[in-house]
Amino acid sequence: MTLTLAHADYWDLFQAVQPDPGDRLGLRESYPSQLGQGYRYSNELRPGLELAVSDSCLKDDLVMTHRDRVHPLEYTFDQFYPAGKTQQRYSLCGSGLAPGEPWFVPGNTRIVSVNVHIEPVVFRQWLGLSEQLPVGLKPFMRSPDEKYYEHSGTPTAAMQMTVQQILTCPFQGMTQRLYLESKVWELMALLIEAVRPSQPPQTSAHRLKPDDVERIHYASKILRQRLLNPPSLMELARAVGINDHKLKVGFRQVFDTTVFGYLHELRMARSHQLLERGEMNVTAAAHAVGFANRGHFAAAFRRRYGVNPGMFMRQRRA
Repeated sequence: MTLTLAHADYWDLFQAVQPDPGDRLGLRESYPSQLGQGYRYSNELRPGLELAVSDSCLKDDLVMTHRDRVHPLEYTFDQFYPAGKTQQRYSLCGSGLAPGEPWFVPGNTRIVSVNVHIEPVVFRQWLGLSEQLPVGLKPFMRSPDEKYYEHSGTPTAAMQMTVQQILTCPFQGMTQRLYLESKVWELMALLIEAVRPSQPPQTSAHRLKPDDVERIHYASKILRQRLLNPPSLMELARAVGINDHKLKVGFRQVFDTTVFGYLHELRMARSHQLLERGEMNVTAAAHAVGFANRGHFAAAFRRRYGVNPGMFMRQRRA
């Protein structure tokens, strides 16, 4: 079954939902029972810069209709969980005219989203610009009568890590706002880097087929499952059914990093999570993510997060 709603009617359903009694700041909204289950968290980090995080599963497919409207800059990172699998996608829209096209959301699928709206004046302030935009950024900011810029793709490893840091932000109050705003701009910088015109196009010899992309994602899943005992490059290539050269090229194209770089980021993110939760001491966390030497782990953690792991643990406990 497919539910069709006008944009205004969709948001009217949220207005009728009772506020979460445990949310003293009033930032968290539950999804209307008519739609499904989950929550939406919205936070204005500063005037003209809004972050929204949602975790929801709709009962039915949803089609939301819009009218033509003036649109700010916006980007969204979605994590889909259909049938036990994980798929990730991002979309980037510049400012300008958003045509009244329908918006489709699949039902019976858990979706975790990070969505950011940026008013053009705030974007200019962040860039430190008051006059002419650089040529490479002009498509991001168009006039209200010109259709906005659109781009979508698969998040790089760096993007995925930053999204996870937003979703697992450990801070509260002013520190939380500062932390989240820094991550919002970090994602914006990564998106600009991903879409800048100066990037050379892929040659036909290295263009991946859809089946190859699926195998690359399967390889990333194997790495996530085997942090302690990762396969060699040749073993990983054999496990997913491609040669090692295509595996290396594919990781560069899909995740914008090497196989080893992807594994290293996974290890760092997992160790950060373990220490943040206080589940292990530094030595145990190092071993849990595959580091035999505590000193090597501490140096890698410091390069990634700018603080020694021992100091990081003490700050979390303070």
